[in-house]
Amino acid sequence: MRKILTLFAGTLVTGTLLAGGLVTNTNQSASWVRLPSRNASTEIDAAYYNPAGLMKLENGFHFSLSNQTIFQTREIENSYAGPTGNFGLNDHLYKGTVTAPFFPSVYAVYKMDKLAFSLGFLPIGGGGGATYEKGLPSFEMGISDLVPSLAARGVTGYSLDVYFKGSSTFLGYQGAASYKINDMISVAAGARLVTAKNTYSGHLQDIQLIMGGIGTSAFGYFNTVVTNLTSVLGIPASLAPALPTYGGLTLAQAEAGTILTNAQRMGMEQGLIQVLGLSQAAVDAMTLNQVSGAVTANATTIGTNRAVAAATATLVKDKTADVAQSGSGITPFFNINISPNENLNIAIKFEMATKLELTNATKQDLLIGYTATGDSITQFPDGEVIRNDMPAMLSIGIDYRLSPKLKVALGGNYFFDKTADYGHKVDADLNPATPVVHIANSDIIGNNGMSIQGGLEYNISDKLLVSGGYVFANKGVNSKYQSDLTYGLSTHTIGAGGAYAFNDKIKINLGCAYTKYMDDTKTIDHILSGTATNIQADETYRKSTVVFGVGIDMRF
Repeated sequence: MRKILTLFAGTLVTGTLLAGGLVTNTNQSASWVRLPSRNASTEIDAAYYNPAGLMKLENGFHFSLSNQTIFQTREIENSYAGPTGNFGLNDHLYKGTVTAPFFPSVYAVYKMDKLAFSLGFLPIGGGGGATYEKGLPSFEMGISDLVPSLAARGVTGYSLDVYFKGSSTFLGYQGAASYKINDMISVAAGARLVTAKNTYSGHLQDIQLIMGGIGTSAFGYFNTVVTNLTSVLGIPASLAPALPTYGGLTLAQAEAGTILTNAQRMGMEQGLIQVLGLSQAAVDAMTLNQVSGAVTANATTIGTNRAVAAATATLVKDKTADVAQSGSGITPFFNINISPNENLNIAIKFEMATKLELTNATKQDLLIGYTATGDSITQFPDGEVIRNDMPAMLSIGIDYRLSPKLKVALGGNYFFDKTADYGHKVDADLNPATPVVHIANSDIIGNNGMSIQGGLEYNISDKLLVSGGYVFANKGVNSKYQSDLTYGLSTHTIGAGGAYAFNDKIKINLGCAYTKYMDDTKTIDHILSGTATNIQADETYRKSTVVFGVGIDMRF
């Protein structure tokens, strides 16, 4: 039953919403939505993409405000069908939605002849909330195992009420200084404060076992089992006073002699039949001494079964989660902009890794299992500190003006995922001694993540331009990273839109982008609850994202 709720929700909603890195958002302006290749930008969104490029702006104060509205769908398809193919999940397709109505980016720049100062506010990671109305396969697999394990008792199915919602916001507050060395070269340096907050809420409740077409509370069922086993274990003690004199009597004879009541006799008979698997005829022939001896001989097994039933009853009780995680870290960054001539602009930026330690503030937690010594294991222990780093990033951009009206923009990003600590945990059903284990990034990431992008911008007139572009991103993760709770997929993104300048001081940017994630399938191992049987199932992961962007750039 350890898989009943083995959540690792830390990255369920903290991954990128578009075509950035594994945990880093690079869609940081409405201009990016219409032209998703901004690494060599010399407009005001260069405050994020290319701070050294701000030295290309006119002198004075510049301000930009953008918002993106993002919609993402997630699908996980799981083929788990139980040990014989006849039992398994009620539903094999699970859908989640992520909505981020507000994804703002704000930049302010003061530019002088040789020096510029910039400030920025941006959602550098996360930025949305994921909702799973039916939970996820890993929530249900352990519960579905109750059906085959109790089939002999007449259980034919299960039902449950499960809901999970997570939200994540990694906000960046940055400042930078830019310096013009000469007409060809400018440099910049700055730092970003990242404040991270994840929230998780949800429930797993009303777990029912279907018996004879009728739902029976799973908690009530196992509680009854515990009561019955406890009663059977008590038989030797209850018979002990009568054994010296009446030990040779059968249960029926003991009732006739008023040594036992009818209720006591019936309870003992049912316990022997249900717990020890004896037939009614065998029980009828047993003496009190034999009854006591049979229970005593099986006391260890009965006690173990009682402990398992008690643990299972606890695990199938109604559960509610109410958790917040928060922390902060610093990201230093450095940048150079090179303009060999008036038509060519080249930018290189390096962001150092951000160490993030998030602390649990837990109001309600989820019991997910027990240690070998019987201690409870919860998903979000209050006060526990987890790592959720953001990796170092290298970005390169090239803008080249083919003509006064047409510009081509190219670029790439490289994310140093292998050296970041994402605090990734995996379910360790294959290792009963440790229900959840922490694994190193080198075990879950085959290659560092990267993206390449390109686009075109065409000036229809002095006031109106149109643009469009494409981004391919490869997250670099391997199959050990992928799970229904957190998965990274390669992406193809296209974006298009335009900008309109009312005058030389006010410009509006509009755009729409679509990201298609490449499906990935892995074979998962599931240990059938209560056994050492490993059952494999295929699990397929899908995503798609649509974003609308609008922004205004101003100069004073």
